[in-house]
Amino acid sequence: MELHQLQYFVAVAEERNFTRAAERLHVAQPGVSAQIRRLERELGQELLDRSGRSVRLTEVGEAVLPYARAALAAVDGVRYAVDELTGLLRGQVAVGTVTSHHVALPDLLAEFHEAHPAVEITLSEANSDQLIDGLRTGRLDAAIVSVGSETPDGIEIQVVDDQPIVAAVAPGHELAVHPVISLDTLRGRPLISLPRGTGLRTRLDEACAAAGFTPEIAFEASSPEVLAQLAARGLGAAILPGAFAEARSGQLRTVRIDPPVLRGRLVLAWRAAGPTSPAARALVDRARAMLRSWPRPPA
Repeated sequence: MELHQLQYFVAVAEERNFTRAAERLHVAQPGVSAQIRRLERELGQELLDRSGRSVRLTEVGEAVLPYARAALAAVDGVRYAVDELTGLLRGQVAVGTVTSHHVALPDLLAEFHEAHPAVEITLSEANSDQLIDGLRTGRLDAAIVSVGSETPDGIEIQVVDDQPIVAAVAPGHELAVHPVISLDTLRGRPLISLPRGTGLRTRLDEACAAAGFTPEIAFEASSPEVLAQLAARGLGAAILPGAFAEARSGQLRTVRIDPPVLRGRLVLAWRAAGPTSPAARALVDRARAMLRSWPRPPA
């Protein structure tokens, strides 16, 4: 039994897919399959059920998985202990981020790379739900995400920004004359929003569900700037962060929503439990220190 076989097994178990596991490990997919087959032959039992569209753990695989993770964590612990005693910081850190925000991530990552050139840094974009899942499963070490008033389970956060969510409309839109509207005013009206899985969309869907209706989403886009452009052309009311909408007062009218007041938080997030490398801890510590000193947009 070899450590890389356990690493491949854990990756496939978590990804439930050989191709995604191979991409995560930066190895060829046939090699992953072959090494897990060797491991299964050595153990005399199949660990993975390959009969469906996604890979599932067998009963034996379920029993083996925590021991495989523990073995890998023990090896990492040996490396981390030596690195910390010698002052050497190396390894990999994986950072995720939502598409649009005001956090100067390039500055943060450049400073971290300058301080720790032996650490390999990767950066990926996704929606908040996907990023939070990546933190929980260990695919990511830190992420900039949008969350509501409650902190997701298994995650720790530092708030970067907390501001109201508003409706933004073209100057000629019928809602433009109202500085404030109730959420119910948006019932049945065409709305322009970020896709499902984003923090802002989740806040909207939750509030509308509590009010007893489903929002009528006429247009979706992953960029707030595109949402603003669509609203400016009179295609509906864009649901946007307040400061973002106010900064485009030349083309949009900002309409506050109350009641209820919707708020969104942009946060730095990291896994609350489980082993983290010295490199990951150093990155989170540096990010938290930098974010505390950065100005926030007005609420």
